[in-house]
Amino acid sequence: MTSSTVDLVRRPHAVGTEIAVRSARDQRVPLLLFLLPMFVALACVLPGIGHRQLWRDEHCTWWASSIEYPDLGFLIEHIDVVFAPFYAVMHLWIALVGASPAALRLPEGLAMAASAGLLGLLGRQMFTPRTGLVAGLLFALVPTVTRYGQEARPYAFAMLFSLLATLLLLRALERPSLKGWSLYTLTLTLTGLSHLVGLCVVAAHAVAVLRARRGGAHFVNWAFGCAVVMGTSMVIPMVIKGSRQAGQIAWNTATLGELATYPMELFGSWFTGAVVMSLGVVGLLTAGHKALVPAVWAVLPPVLTFLTSDRLHLFLPRYLLFTVPAWLLLAAAGAVRCADALTFAVRAGRWRRLASAALMTGALAGFAFQALPALMSARQDLPGEPDFAAAGRVVTAGQRPGDGIIFNGNFGVRKAMAYELREGAPPTDVLMKRTPQQTGWYRANECDVPSTCLAGRRRLWLVSTAVGNPRSGMRPSTAAALAGRFAVVRTNRLHNLTIQLLERRSR
Repeated sequence: MTSSTVDLVRRPHAVGTEIAVRSARDQRVPLLLFLLPMFVALACVLPGIGHRQLWRDEHCTWWASSIEYPDLGFLIEHIDVVFAPFYAVMHLWIALVGASPAALRLPEGLAMAASAGLLGLLGRQMFTPRTGLVAGLLFALVPTVTRYGQEARPYAFAMLFSLLATLLLLRALERPSLKGWSLYTLTLTLTGLSHLVGLCVVAAHAVAVLRARRGGAHFVNWAFGCAVVMGTSMVIPMVIKGSRQAGQIAWNTATLGELATYPMELFGSWFTGAVVMSLGVVGLLTAGHKALVPAVWAVLPPVLTFLTSDRLHLFLPRYLLFTVPAWLLLAAAGAVRCADALTFAVRAGRWRRLASAALMTGALAGFAFQALPALMSARQDLPGEPDFAAAGRVVTAGQRPGDGIIFNGNFGVRKAMAYELREGAPPTDVLMKRTPQQTGWYRANECDVPSTCLAGRRRLWLVSTAVGNPRSGMRPSTAAALAGRFAVVRTNRLHNLTIQLLERRSR
């Protein structure tokens, strides 16, 4: 018998204790990698989540998610079919918790926090535990994570499900099972239902499958193919219908200037974009074959959407937010490699690991300090958006029974004011002939003869986003009816918005 065998015979309890300790440690590591980034992300995303007022896209979310399901079905026949699953889920959420800014954004904030934890696990799966922890913490500190974690749109869910799909695929390749491949199929469907562009992550998954096949797992290409076909089958009808609605984003034709500002828009600041992408290049050059999957994930979607932007109009940083984790995986791998290189002179293994950990901690603290201004800015009102919240307060404070309200300008002013005046009894929208529910759009149809619709009204509130003259761009018939019958008795000029109180002239 060998000495090791003798030790096993003589010390069975000691060996069993050692195995139990290792098992407990192996269970604690994934838990730490998930929970620590998640709590840091929560600390960044949740403060002030209801302070920033909704902007025009969020008003669309509220409107579509608040109307009845038959009206939603009529709406998506004309517009936003690709967001239909998100609106349907948010309809249930609003029914449960209400429609305050914080309530509308809480699901997205939680999705971002869960994404930080999943990125920690994915980094461990693809590289090392240290890489996963660094990637998850970096993710929590990226300004656009806070920005879109505080926005009632589906981009955080596209991020969450693309991360989960990637993690489940790698585990299915490592330990194949029907359950594993079924869960991967489901998450592919959820990724596509969250946002169609998120399915570009499948290209990175194909690289992982090819690597596994070269390693001897020849059946995985069939399992992967079946999963992709089944996972996208529920999304295909939405793709077909959405292609017919592409005109609604036809304005989005990318230019070289927008490509140049892509890093800043994707990460929320030039500093964050420069650091992450620079370290990402280091990770790409030093991580070898392990960098292939995140590299395809990070680079291919923006390249494809930019080259096809004149037809598909999908090159928008917020559409490509799901590529941020891939960049952070590469950046974390590069950061760990740099830390190891800088502490190479420390000979003892334990002290070298401690020195590397201290260096990484200091670097993360410095990154957080430099990213803090952009993080704080991400919680503020968007600079170009009108101050509809203040407009709602002005109208609510000054209205009387029988008042009417009319609108002029862009930015979805009618929809925005409907949100701000959703509680209580708002003034009557006197010019509305057909409601948005009846038109199947976000806008209403107005009276053909405004003077008839204005008859009998003594006071009107005019809410306008027109620059300069509040009546600039107004229909001539409406402007004429107002000029002949009403006088301005009060004007409130707000940020990119003007409110006028009009009273009928005495004859």
